[in-house]
Order: sequence, then C-alpha cells, then structure tokens
Amino acid sequence: MNAGKTGDADTLKVERPTTTLKELALDKMRNAILGFHFQPGERLVERRLAEMLGVSRTVVREVLRYLEAEGLVETLAYQGPVVARLDLDTVDQIYELRAVVEVLATRACAEHIGTRDLERLRETLRAIEGGFKDGDMVQVLEETTHFYAIIFTSAGKTVAWNVFRNLNARINQLRAMTLSSEGRSKTGPAELRLIVEAIGRHDPDGAERACREHVRQAHDIARRRLRETLAGPAEPA
Repeated sequence: MNAGKTGDADTLKVERPTTTLKELALDKMRNAILGFHFQPGERLVERRLAEMLGVSRTVVREVLRYLEAEGLVETLAYQGPVVARLDLDTVDQIYELRAVVEVLATRACAEHIGTRDLERLRETLRAIEGGFKDGDMVQVLEETTHFYAIIFTSAGKTVAWNVFRNLNARINQLRAMTLSSEGRSKTGPAELRLIVEAIGRHDPDGAERACREHVRQAHDIARRRLRETLAGPAEPA
C-alpha cells in the first residue's frame, strides 16, 4: 500500500526542464542584445538561434515573444523578428518618464527609508562599483535594477515599481549604451553615490536634485550615442 502511494507521488512530480531552458535562453538572449552581440535592426533567425543556444525552435519562439513584450525585439513584415531599433523620440519619452517617476520615488525614499534598507542600498551601490571595476556590465545592469527596486519599495511605491519594471528592458538597453561611453564608469557611480548620500541624510530635496542630474546626464549621453549610431561611420578622408 505504501509502495503504491510512493509510486503515485512520483508520477505527480512536476518536471520543469522546458521552463528552465526557456529561462536560461531568455537570459542569454537578453544579455546578448543588451551587450550588442546582436545589433539594432539585425534579423533574429529561429533556426540559427536554436543552434547557437542549443535549444529547440519552440523555445526560441517563446523567448522571442517574451523579448518582444519587453520591447527588445520587434517583428517586421517580410523580415520577421529583429532587434528593436531605438529612435530619438522613444529615448526622450523614456527619460522623461524616468525623470518623473524616479524623482517621485527617490524623494519618498529619502523621507521613509529605514536603516536596514539604507544599508542594502549602500551594498548594492558597492556591487555596481565592483561591476564597473571588473568590467562586468551584466552585473552592473542587474545591480542597478536592484538599486532602483530598493528605492521604489523603500519609498512604498510598489505600484509604480511594478509599472516601471515593464520598461526595465528598454531602460537597460539605453543604460548599456550610456555605460559604454568614455568616463561613464566613474561618473555614473559617482552620481548614484550622491543620491544615496542624500537619502542617507533623509534629505528629499537633495535626493531629488541628485536624481534629476543623474537622469539628465544619462539622457544627454544616450541622445549623443544614438545620433552617432544613426549617422553611421564617418566617410574615409
């Protein structure tokens, strides 16, 4: 009788190899796009991606649908899936939204953050700085997302964070562009440190100023880098 129950229990176990493969493939593809292994506008051919990732075309198809929902992939007539292109209007809209929502959360965070969350924020900033030092942009992007998650949740802005998180892939696409610019490995963390210091002083006005300046600087760099990309390589003299 017990053996029968054991056998029944075994048949009820949920196996998750496909889900695990999809999650791994999704992370690989997302990081490849953010790391510019695939360029904006480049076609994403299912068969080739399946061979590269070592997964089925069904998994690739699911991954591409997910990336399309994140805004990193777009499907074009007669071409199929391609890496989403950025344009100046989209960039401006994203940074305008960041300037409003991040400032709102940062001010509230400075007013309400507790000791434990403040230390978590400082630890995350150190992880961001470590990622820059090691040249690990994947770590920088992941820890930067964590940095803002702490700010939003400490501020009690969980609804705003859930909405904002839907844009996170596009934001990270722009971050990847700005982080690769000369000198950003120093100025970026320095700007974040000013935000953390103001939050640590429970200074909402100072936190707002630091946050606005950080977003403004990133916006300027993103616009400049995108213009360079759209202009294409310079003609040889």
